[in-house]
Amino acid sequence: MSSVEIWDIIDFIDEALIEDIQEGDHTTLATIDHQAAGTAKLLVKEPGIIAGVELAEQILRHVNPELEVDIFIPDGARVEPGDVVFHATGRVQALLVAERTMLNFMQRMSGIATTTNLFVQTVRHTGAKILDTRKTTPGLRTFEKWAVRIGGGHNHRYGLYDMILIKDNHIDFCGGITPAILKVKEYLRDNDLNLRIEVETRNLEEVAEVLRTGHVDRIMFDNFDVDTMRQAVIEVAGQFETEASGGVNLTTVQAIAETGVNFISVGALTHSVKSLDLSFKALIH
Repeated sequence: MSSVEIWDIIDFIDEALIEDIQEGDHTTLATIDHQAAGTAKLLVKEPGIIAGVELAEQILRHVNPELEVDIFIPDGARVEPGDVVFHATGRVQALLVAERTMLNFMQRMSGIATTTNLFVQTVRHTGAKILDTRKTTPGLRTFEKWAVRIGGGHNHRYGLYDMILIKDNHIDFCGGITPAILKVKEYLRDNDLNLRIEVETRNLEEVAEVLRTGHVDRIMFDNFDVDTMRQAVIEVAGQFETEASGGVNLTTVQAIAETGVNFISVGALTHSVKSLDLSFKALIH
């Protein structure tokens, strides 16, 4: 992770903590002595892939740099109920202030990593890579895409700025696939930009038009049935990368992967995932 991303994360941690604490955690301030020290454990309550451990350590130490974190299970590991991921030791007030913000991130990220890994394992006998999408929670994209990587998936573009993706609306408003591609090439040249280009197709006729026009890096097959997608892969014949998209789920992903596509993008990795049940409990000796 770059220094810029780390700085962004620290800023976001501040915002998340302020949202939760405001002028103070009055319950903790009322019940816990300022000098009291103790240890809490991060406890797993259901099976899955753990994610957000590195982030949790940053949150805890951001709340109080003197907190000690002993990690037993790293990001990306498979966990079972009863597993203890880490111990955090230090000022009890700091542990309790950090608790909910830390758990909110870890539960969400672990749910995404767990779901991603289910997709990855389902297609592991093929060459297809599982991709996320931009269907993320506003403000949380960095963390949700981080969780996808932890689960064994790969990131598609981060936003509208780091890749060209010519979708159906662009094509329709522009007057067709060929003019859209040519305008993109002109725009990139005029603005001295070097961005990869992907174009979405809705049928085999549009795939054929992209093949005639060229000037792209990847062709997306949007909501193709499996037989049509297999034929599209044959027609592309390795000239460009291929990606399947639209309505992908755990029931359909294996057959899609077996068509020979290079990538499969799955919005469900982030837009409708179930969080993993975790808790942060006092360690009483």
